[in-house]
Amino acid sequence: MAEVYEMPELAESVVEGEVLRWIKKEGERVERDEPFVEIMTEKVTVEVPAPHAGTLIRTLAKEGQVLPVGAPLAVFGEPGENADAALAAFKPAHGGNATPAATAAPAPAPAPVPTGASVAPPPVQAVAVPPNVPATLPADGAVAPQPVHREGRALAAPAVRLYARQKGVDLAFVEGSGPAGRIRRADIDRFLSGRASAPAPAAAQAAPTPAAAATIWRGPNDRVEPLKGLRRIIAQRMPQSKHVSAHTLNVDEADLTALVELRKRFKPIAEAQGVKLTYLAFIAKATVAALKLHPFVNASLDEAAHEIVVRGDYNIGVAVDTEQGLMVPVVHGAERRSVLAIASEIARLAEAARAGKLTPADMEHGTFTISNSGSIGGLFTAPVINQPEVAILGVHPIKARAVVRDGAVVAREMMYLSLSYDHRLVDGALAVRFLSDLIRLLENPEMLLIEG
Repeated sequence: MAEVYEMPELAESVVEGEVLRWIKKEGERVERDEPFVEIMTEKVTVEVPAPHAGTLIRTLAKEGQVLPVGAPLAVFGEPGENADAALAAFKPAHGGNATPAATAAPAPAPAPVPTGASVAPPPVQAVAVPPNVPATLPADGAVAPQPVHREGRALAAPAVRLYARQKGVDLAFVEGSGPAGRIRRADIDRFLSGRASAPAPAAAQAAPTPAAAATIWRGPNDRVEPLKGLRRIIAQRMPQSKHVSAHTLNVDEADLTALVELRKRFKPIAEAQGVKLTYLAFIAKATVAALKLHPFVNASLDEAAHEIVVRGDYNIGVAVDTEQGLMVPVVHGAERRSVLAIASEIARLAEAARAGKLTPADMEHGTFTISNSGSIGGLFTAPVINQPEVAILGVHPIKARAVVRDGAVVAREMMYLSLSYDHRLVDGALAVRFLSDLIRLLENPEMLLIEG
């Protein structure tokens, strides 16, 4: 019997995925656990295995199309079986849209608007109200619940979605009190008790409707490419980070002459063990030591709960430049690793990132990020904070420069370091002290050899 396979929840808190590539085509035989489609989420790219052996009767999304978790993705069965009947009987296990709308092609880009022409407002869409939404005003005079304005599907953990289904609550009407609007179980309870959402700041309650994106003019020699894959995710996350965090920048310089010499001496030893010893491994180790001295830089701010989450682990994200765009895999438990072990793990993660083989575990639970542009060039950067962290370190090229030491001008191996930090939690004085301690460790790298 034909069976519908839905968009899987490939990692915790992932609410949608983009179909990058159909590995198998309609009509082809697929064995159980054989990859049949490649899906990209905001965390990872995965080749999804077939749930069982059979024929891929129908694909329900085009390459480049984004589907919410739970939406129909494909129909499996045997040749000649009715895919339409399977779709009609389909009920999503993840609470997604049971309507096979995924078969429709992505909406075409709007035509350019001539100069001076007026633009009519978009039509208002009707919203289906679930049974638990009252048709009249509550007795206390509160306003009846309305659909919450949000971009994309509501954020909620699988357990919370299950709880909502059990209570008959449509999450589209529930205001989330968690980070980035994530819906918690308590938010559903408040909704059911007649309070549609947790108390929100006055500014948020009066927020205006976002303006429509401006039409971009196009010249006759321009080339248009779709915004998809990793670039689409980056385009969404960067403005979000700027909107959430109060970005501030601190820049300093470090004399890495001693580190250059130390690496030169230890590089052959590392190579004998099959490890490429990079400066980034030393910097990551020094960063962990500096974070231990300043734990509020290794933290997150939970505004909804009015809590500062000071991290007990030191999971260092490392920005990796790939052909698809920037990815940030994580060296977990960096405080428990030696410089050589960190170098080995960074090499593994970088190779997996460039090959598109990172797992969800490789990408999650980072506590602090390092963005390394040293091999590319430039003077220094102001990197964007990787949410929900509160700081990110920019690492830049090591260059021989003339500096003054003991009253004499000498050539030293110098590097600029930049720290972008969230001023909501990290004050300027704390940022300066953190960077100063990091530089002290890098300028005296032998201290890293005894760092626990």
